[in-house]
Amino acid sequence: MSVFLIAVLPFLGAVFPALMIRAGRNAAAMAAGAVTLAALAGLIGHLPEVMAGHVITTRIDWMPGLGLNANFRLDGLGLLFAGLILGIGLLIIIYARFYLSERDPMGRFYVYLLLFQGAMTGIVLSDNVLLLLVFWELTSLSSFLLIGYWRHLPEGRQGARMSLAVTAGGGLAMLGGLLILGDIAGSYDLSVILTQREAIQGSPLYLPALILILLGCFTKSAQFPFHFWLPHAMAAPTPVSAYLHSATMVKAGLFLMARLWPVMAGTDAWFYIVATTGLVTMVVGAVIALFKDDLKSLLAFSTVSHLGLITMLLGFGSPLAAVAAVFHIINHATFKAALFMTAGIIDHAAHTRDIRRLGGLAGLMPVTFTLVAIAGLSMAGIPPFNGFISKEMMLEEVTQTNWIAGPWLLAAIVTAGTVFSVAYSLRYVAHVFLGRRRHDYPAWPRDPSFGLWLPPAVLVAFVVAIGLFPAAVAGDLVAVAAGAVTQTVLPAYSLSLWHGVSPALLLSIIAIAGGVALLLFYAQANEVWLGLRRPEAKQIYDRCMAAFQRLCRWITQRFDDGALSRYNAILIGFTLLIGVWAWNTGGVGPQTRASLAPTFITVIGWIALMGSAVGVAVFHRNRLLMLVMMGVSGLMVALTFNYFSAPDLALTQISVEVVSVVLLLLALNFMPPETPRESTPARRSRDIVLSLGAGLGMAGLIYAILTRDFVEPSISGYHLAHSASGGGGTNVVNVTLVDFRGFDTFGEITVLGIAAVIIFAITETILQSPARERLLARQPSRPLAGDRYPLIMVAITRILLPLVLMVAVYIFLRGHNQPGGGFVAGLLGASAIVIQYMASGFGWVATRQRMPYHVLIGAGVMIAALTGIGAWFNDMPFLTSAFTELHPPGFEGIELATAALFDLGVFLTVLGAVLLALESLACFAWQPHLPGTRTQIAAAPATEPAARAGGGGD
Repeated sequence: MSVFLIAVLPFLGAVFPALMIRAGRNAAAMAAGAVTLAALAGLIGHLPEVMAGHVITTRIDWMPGLGLNANFRLDGLGLLFAGLILGIGLLIIIYARFYLSERDPMGRFYVYLLLFQGAMTGIVLSDNVLLLLVFWELTSLSSFLLIGYWRHLPEGRQGARMSLAVTAGGGLAMLGGLLILGDIAGSYDLSVILTQREAIQGSPLYLPALILILLGCFTKSAQFPFHFWLPHAMAAPTPVSAYLHSATMVKAGLFLMARLWPVMAGTDAWFYIVATTGLVTMVVGAVIALFKDDLKSLLAFSTVSHLGLITMLLGFGSPLAAVAAVFHIINHATFKAALFMTAGIIDHAAHTRDIRRLGGLAGLMPVTFTLVAIAGLSMAGIPPFNGFISKEMMLEEVTQTNWIAGPWLLAAIVTAGTVFSVAYSLRYVAHVFLGRRRHDYPAWPRDPSFGLWLPPAVLVAFVVAIGLFPAAVAGDLVAVAAGAVTQTVLPAYSLSLWHGVSPALLLSIIAIAGGVALLLFYAQANEVWLGLRRPEAKQIYDRCMAAFQRLCRWITQRFDDGALSRYNAILIGFTLLIGVWAWNTGGVGPQTRASLAPTFITVIGWIALMGSAVGVAVFHRNRLLMLVMMGVSGLMVALTFNYFSAPDLALTQISVEVVSVVLLLLALNFMPPETPRESTPARRSRDIVLSLGAGLGMAGLIYAILTRDFVEPSISGYHLAHSASGGGGTNVVNVTLVDFRGFDTFGEITVLGIAAVIIFAITETILQSPARERLLARQPSRPLAGDRYPLIMVAITRILLPLVLMVAVYIFLRGHNQPGGGFVAGLLGASAIVIQYMASGFGWVATRQRMPYHVLIGAGVMIAALTGIGAWFNDMPFLTSAFTELHPPGFEGIELATAALFDLGVFLTVLGAVLLALESLACFAWQPHLPGTRTQIAAAPATEPAARAGGGGD
């Protein structure tokens, strides 16, 4: 299985639980489990190669010019994290099946879980930082859905919003950092970036890039002072908490720090920022965790503390510290996921997670007690479990690292944090399970069914196995993952329970003894804690968010008041300022081209164009006159295009003018003839100044461009040289639209079709609402002529219809080599139908045309898409044209090009979009003798008197 398929398989499989839930909860769980198991099996299939030190890659060029490629890589680090994500994810799926109640929509839960799983897998397997950013933001969005899964709980909704705000804000900062990093390295591919250590660390932009990237890592991994969002995410169901805290969400920041370790670590900035942040987070999280009475809150802050521990190790920058960090990532995932699952078991059994209401559960829940005892002792770092070994390795690195005043200050602070870590771990075990049995439990507790305790039991088995046989069980994986982190040969180290008497062992003994003592005097310590005045992170967050909301509300009320004139004034004013700055700093060179002498025709055209443009501004309150002036301006622009040898543009301009004038006339039919006066003299003065500045600026810019040569060769030269050889056509404009920039054209016709469908939907809604009655009650402002559809005009349009359609077909067929093409042909075809509407009315045309315009739009977009996809079967990029020339006997050469099919899609989309918009607006016409809905109008009989007279209904 390719690395790409492993990454996208959870996304593809997310649809199955949503479908299989109709067959029952077991079917949905099995579908989600099968998808995860398939991805895990694909990952295991690459295990021998990765363990041998190979890096497996999949490269998919998407937008290589922008550096955005769908490249994936699987090395030791990716194998470790992907294995944790998929392996623990499979256990979470099993656990969730038995944890969620009948009232919980399980299908939706598994869909969210698989989307989140896919996003996390994509992060750890990405070989392109831009692609990694896409997956990074997907984790924020999908975790928002998971945390807020119980949407009926206010704390769930608040926790989801908080996590999204913090992690998405950090992701925005990280975006800037990774863009800087890619710019320094000259590539956005990680495989290239990881080889540019000297260039990156020697760049003056290293520090800004480092800070921005670390902001993203710290927010995602809940480092101080961004740690507060993680405990509030505990409002999610326990399976979500177990997954987020052990193997996924909060590990993403650690992964990125480990991935970029070869090029970012080793500097003083990295050491003091990362190691200090990790140290503070470790201690703060451990202290807070001890005094939390909710089991999930205790575990949440313990996660914060352990994340700080791993961050601190990565910050040290030494290879052995990286080994210890990798090993603790594995150990933390095993015991923390198991502990969260047992917290859910206790909540299910006793109907509470409040430690103060628990105690004495060991005899009532022996299986759960065994699991909690082993996982809890491992979290406390007590032998012979895996947490002890990685804690020893951490303390060993601490004693050899100089921080501020020397290694012993760091060792003292770390040991103090470890004391609290031991205390909260033992508190989980002792205060919940030991002591006297109570008789006031909210519900009488007992061990759960097999499905609930099996997943944590599997993880606890790994806790024991790694603790007893660390080298045999995890040694190779730690080595290959740590080697991928450091990108160097690792120094000698040993994974074993006993390393002899050392400073690390002494510190560990002090920490265990201190933790036990602190737990014995917990009541007194808790009183001191409650008496302290300390800042609450959530309150600070709430106040900051309230301040941001007030600021945003002020900005919105001040600038976003719905006045289009204000928006235009701000946009144009800002553009003018930027233009003036660019003009003054751009260094415009001397004129290199002579100006052309004006002719009589050009002077007349210029006067007409200027007069119509000024007329639009002067007479803009008279809507009909303004429309006429706009039509004159459009006509003069078309003539200008033709004068400067741009017949394609001239044809398009004239066609657009005809269609747009008709559509605007229909719209004006429902508007007052005069625009009311709304602008104050001050606003009009402002608008005059801005318009004059914009006009003069554009005139100066155009004059400078036309009278100077380009320093760099224009891209038009490339198009002219390769139009025939690369696109199979001599009409450069059309070849550009359907080949060189076919993707742009495809997007434009899609947007055009969507706009027409939106117009249709709006008119349908209005015609079926109370507004329909008001439209039908409208009376004309003046008496209508007796002959609404003159017979001469009707007869002429009947003759023009086939002629115009024939011209449209001709324009379409010649477009690849001569002026024309699908866009112009579509407008001409629409014009042929438009004149039928104008001459005979809406009802007459509606009863005779059989092809729904929606079908034309859909067929056009589909044909264009299939034409582009067809290039893939020839191993070519999307929308690459293929062409050939046939020479049948007795005929000249006949050129065949796939671009003609794409142009056909353009033709159909433009035709359908224009006619659908026209039909939608025509439905609003005043029709006192017909019902108002579109269906009834279209069904009006063509044999009524008006139709027989050559007119037809409206």
